[in-house]
Amino acid sequence: KLHEAVNKDRAHYRAQRHQQNTRTATPPSSETTKPPIHYRRQFVSKRHQNPRTATPQHNISTMKLLIKSSVLLSLLLSPTNAFTPGTFLPRQKPHRQLITPLFTTTPTSRKPRPPYIPNTIPDPDYVRIFDTTLRDGEQSPGATLTSSEKLEIARMLSKLGVDIIEAGFPIASPDDFAAVKQIADVVGNEVYEDGYVPVICGLSRANEKDIERAWEAVKGAQRPRVHTFIATSAIHMETKLKKSPDEVVEIAVRAVKFARGLGCEDVEFSPEDAGRSDPEFLYRILSEVIKAGATTLNIPDTTGWNMPWEFGDLIKSLRENVEGGDNVVFSTHCQNDLGLATANSLAGAKNGARQLECTINGIGERAGNASLEEIVMSLALKGGTHFKGGPGSGKLYTSINPVHITPTSKMVSEYTGMICQPHKAIVGANAFQHESGIHQDGMIKNKETYEIMTPESIGLMRGDSQSGAGIVLGKHSGRNAVSTRLKELGYDLDEEKFTAVFTRFKEVAEKKKGGLEDDDLEALVLDQSGNINYLWEVVGVQCVTSMNGIPTATVTMKGPDGVERYVAATGTGPVDAVYKAIDQIIGVTVVLENYSLQSVTEGIEALATTRVTIAAQGGSTSSTAMNAQSGLVSERRFTGSGSDNDVVVSSARAYTSALNKLLSWRLRREAKDEDENSKNARKGAGDAILAGEGVVTEV
Repeated sequence: KLHEAVNKDRAHYRAQRHQQNTRTATPPSSETTKPPIHYRRQFVSKRHQNPRTATPQHNISTMKLLIKSSVLLSLLLSPTNAFTPGTFLPRQKPHRQLITPLFTTTPTSRKPRPPYIPNTIPDPDYVRIFDTTLRDGEQSPGATLTSSEKLEIARMLSKLGVDIIEAGFPIASPDDFAAVKQIADVVGNEVYEDGYVPVICGLSRANEKDIERAWEAVKGAQRPRVHTFIATSAIHMETKLKKSPDEVVEIAVRAVKFARGLGCEDVEFSPEDAGRSDPEFLYRILSEVIKAGATTLNIPDTTGWNMPWEFGDLIKSLRENVEGGDNVVFSTHCQNDLGLATANSLAGAKNGARQLECTINGIGERAGNASLEEIVMSLALKGGTHFKGGPGSGKLYTSINPVHITPTSKMVSEYTGMICQPHKAIVGANAFQHESGIHQDGMIKNKETYEIMTPESIGLMRGDSQSGAGIVLGKHSGRNAVSTRLKELGYDLDEEKFTAVFTRFKEVAEKKKGGLEDDDLEALVLDQSGNINYLWEVVGVQCVTSMNGIPTATVTMKGPDGVERYVAATGTGPVDAVYKAIDQIIGVTVVLENYSLQSVTEGIEALATTRVTIAAQGGSTSSTAMNAQSGLVSERRFTGSGSDNDVVVSSARAYTSALNKLLSWRLRREAKDEDENSKNARKGAGDAILAGEGVVTEV
């Protein structure tokens, strides 16, 4: 079913393309060996389950299903596949006015990047993206990854186009070493046609054993890097390292020299907790490691302590005061303890940092790291206008292909078991959904009223679902949103019918969390189809039932005269008790010939639809109908349907709908009989007059 769905989407997108595009970066033949995708049976709703209302287990199951679909979609879009679509789904439907989006991207291409030189970037406006999901991200509690999972994530990061992949901490364990080595040997040698191949980096502490182990793990890559670090803040040097500043400088210099001596030409050095370190000491130690051969200086805000303006000033002062700073690349690594990791990273870029370290979904130690998707899309939207002040023209850019952000995010979520919160920027479940009536009205008229980027630009194929505008029909939705979706579903209702459906929609939306699905809307249309000219209306139902007690129901109904009446009745069950109470209020006697109940969607809060068939039994409501083929005469049958979150209320509405049809038919028949009797009476009187005139004339 998953393959069929993806193939259907593929055909849909192919049909909508309006020009042929050619991928500028094609992976080697080894890319044709697609990573294995393991399927599991998942009892998940066919409809998209809203993460806000699903249980944690349902969230995980749904996410696993979505990641399989996203991975398949990304594979279909792989450069080795014959499918090379043009621009993805248009931002507006053909009958609407087209607009120029604030950010667009061709899904199968990425911007060219300058040649890779470890200690410099030929284009001063280019920003390298250093992904540490497999190292710092895996340090999140409970986020352990297997070697095969790390390899699959690394492949996705390569497809995404990150410049550097920090594959792990090789000295940590034999498994970590093996995973880093596998990534270096496989992903580190998959060269795209544009010359792109990711740098594979291994982390090490500033000692020879760690550095040698890291080098052994990454040296098989075409572009290997060793990343070594030592703490430089006073609290770390005094209480953790128990070293003097001079000793720390000596250790750092020795570590960098040892790494270069092994043959590693790309060495990154990080002064841990630089955000709380003495700037003067940072000038000193960084100048020394540059002389020792460091090519990248990474400045970590290890505890997330800095404000954006503080961290930006720190980067600027280091570039101006570190001896040899013009011959290295400055980098940032910001933690999110105060929720400022992305802001601090961007402040660093504004002040000259040209490598930004980040993770997919922002996972990492404690509160996490700077989020890759947030950094990338911020630079994509604002990089050309808001980053003047550092080297170059200030028009910053990356070579990330953002169409792979969503599948990569879902893969990391599934493999780590760390699900994104629904309101997570860029990749959260609600990032492109709108429930407010005001917002929905704006989105229907022009999507740029409330979206600064298209979901298609990050690989989220919204298509025609949710009116093509991420509209979630909930209690805050307005008439325009509901009317638009009904028309898209094929229901062109007049004002009276739509008002009845919308009123019922509001009642149900107040109770149902997560919004209403299309099937729910259709059930409400059916629910109201027989209730436009209703005679009786259910306004209240209260039931009491138990295993040992007698089911009792109290029903309140409003009649044709606008007066509310209520009756309490007992029955064999709650529905039977409700039906008996309704019979007593309306004063009819009918036979319930058929009763069916089904769930419109899945889940504990699903909408229930009840359908009943009744036939009149004697009394004033008795009616007959003749079968056209057999000629047999039988009681006329009437059907009714009702929908509600409560199955008892749904049953009551269906029963009342059928009774209203019966009574309406009875009223029409009586009116017709009266009309015929009146005509016959007038005709009889006329005949008598004519007969009288005839007699007189004859006389």
